[in-house]
Amino acid sequence: QARTAFWVAALVLFMVIFLGIIFDIIGTATTSATEKPFHAMASDRVPGAQKGVELVRKADQVANFCNDVVGDICGTVSGSIGAALVINFMVNHDLSAYRDLISLFVVGMISALTVGGKAAGKTFAIKNSTRILLYVAFLLEKVEVLIGRRPSQGKNKRIKKKTEK
Repeated sequence: QARTAFWVAALVLFMVIFLGIIFDIIGTATTSATEKPFHAMASDRVPGAQKGVELVRKADQVANFCNDVVGDICGTVSGSIGAALVINFMVNHDLSAYRDLISLFVVGMISALTVGGKAAGKTFAIKNSTRILLYVAFLLEKVEVLIGRRPSQGKNKRIKKKTEK
């Protein structure tokens, strides 16, 4: 049972690190994207394009939330999970003599995964900012529909006419 708890905690740790990397990618993509392609897509009624324009216009707020708020939270939580993993591992394996070495290894791995993932993510985000932001905007529109907010209500007149026939 202790082994299962350890592996579940390790899985949660990787998920938190991954979440931090994903939000860093979104924040970076938002700051490097431009409005022009989203206006072109919005004129063609591409789903998510209008929300993409909105995200680019609020790039400073989006990047602040994604990079700083979520990034800091994920960093703090991943460090806490790492500390809990070290304690769990030492207690269950009677390795208190190697406490410092194990702690350094876990902290190093968490740091390497976080920094390396974010560095690779930034390069990816800058090169694919429009595509990433369009996907995020599309997902945000879907979430708004699910929670009851209707984005672009009344704006897609062509689509409404086609569905009425």
